[in-house]
Amino acid sequence: MCYVKTASAAQLSALLKRKLAPAYLLSGDEPLLLGEAADAVRAAARRHGFESREVLFADARFDWDRLAAQSANLSLFAERRILEVRLPTGKPGKAGAESLAAFVASPPEDTLLVIISGRVDKRGSWVKAVAKAGVHVEVWPIDRAQLPAWIMKRMQGAGLKCARSAAELLADRVEGNLLAADQEIRKLRLSHGQGSVDAETLMRSVADSSRFDVFKLGDTVLLGDAGRAIRIMNGLRGEGVAVQLVLWALNSAVHDVARVNTHVESGMHVPAALAKAGIWTSRREVVRAGASRLSLATCYRLIEELAAADLAAKGHGPGDAWAMLGDVACEIAGRPLFAHRPALRRAV
Repeated sequence: MCYVKTASAAQLSALLKRKLAPAYLLSGDEPLLLGEAADAVRAAARRHGFESREVLFADARFDWDRLAAQSANLSLFAERRILEVRLPTGKPGKAGAESLAAFVASPPEDTLLVIISGRVDKRGSWVKAVAKAGVHVEVWPIDRAQLPAWIMKRMQGAGLKCARSAAELLADRVEGNLLAADQEIRKLRLSHGQGSVDAETLMRSVADSSRFDVFKLGDTVLLGDAGRAIRIMNGLRGEGVAVQLVLWALNSAVHDVARVNTHVESGMHVPAALAKAGIWTSRREVVRAGASRLSLATCYRLIEELAAADLAAKGHGPGDAWAMLGDVACEIAGRPLFAHRPALRRAV
C-alpha cells in the first residue's frame, strides 16, 4: 500500500477515508488544529476496530525502552489498539529517534502508532522513517490573511453566517488564537442560534467576554509580572474560561521565545531573529524581554511542562492543570514558584 507521505491538516480527512496507515505523525504548534487532527485519526481508527488507546508522554526523562516493550507486548486477545506518543518538543533525542524508527520499520499488526508532536525537523531520520512507513501531517497556524476566511468557514459549520467585515473584527480580537475564535463562535451559536450574524452582534458578544483578557496573559508573563499573571488566571478560572485558552496563551509565549532564541543561537542578531521568527512588530519588545530571560533549553523544558498540564486537563495525566499552569506562568516570568502557588485558588 502506498501512503501519502506528507500532508496538510486540510488533507487529512480525505486521507483517512483510504486504508489506514500503520503510523501517523501529527506535528505543529497550533493546539486546536493539532487536537482536531488527533481526534480525526482516533475516530478513523475506531472505525477500523482499534478500540483501546495507550498514551506515552515522551518528555526528557522518558525511557524509550517502553516503546520497544509496547511493540513486543502483543494483546492476549489480539485487541487492536492505538499507541499514542506525546512528544511536546518535537525532539526525541538520539535514543528516541532510534526507537521510533525501529518501531515503524516493523510495526505490530494490532497497533496503530500516533505521534502527536511539536514542530519537527523534516530532515530528521526518525521523521523520514515515520513518513516512509505511514503519514506525516503538518499542522500549520492560520496566518492573519487567512483567518477571516477560516472564521467564516467555522461559523458555517456551526450553522451561522457572517459577513467578511464581522469575521475581520473577530480576527482582530483573537489575534491568531484559534481556540479563542472557536470559543466565541460556540458562544454565539448558543446565544444567537442559527442564522446570520452581523458585526454589531458579534462585537457585542465579544465585549461580554471575560474582563481578564487571556490574550494579554502571554505578554504579562514575558514581561516578568508573575503577580498580575496569577490574578488574570484566577479571574479566567473564576469566570469559567476553558483551561485550554490559558494553555494556549502560555504555550504561544514560550514558542515565540523558543523560535527567537533558536535563531539567536545560530548567530543571528536579536532584531533579525525577531523578524525571522515572525513576531508581530507590536509584540517584539515583549518577546525580546522574555528571550533575554529564558534560554532555549528552558523553553524546551517549559514546553514539556505545558504538555503535561494539557494531559492533566484532559484527564490523561496526574495533577491539577490550573496549578501546573500557574507554576509555568511564574517560571516564564522569572519568579520563585513558592511565592505564587498559594495564590492560584481552586475553582469553587
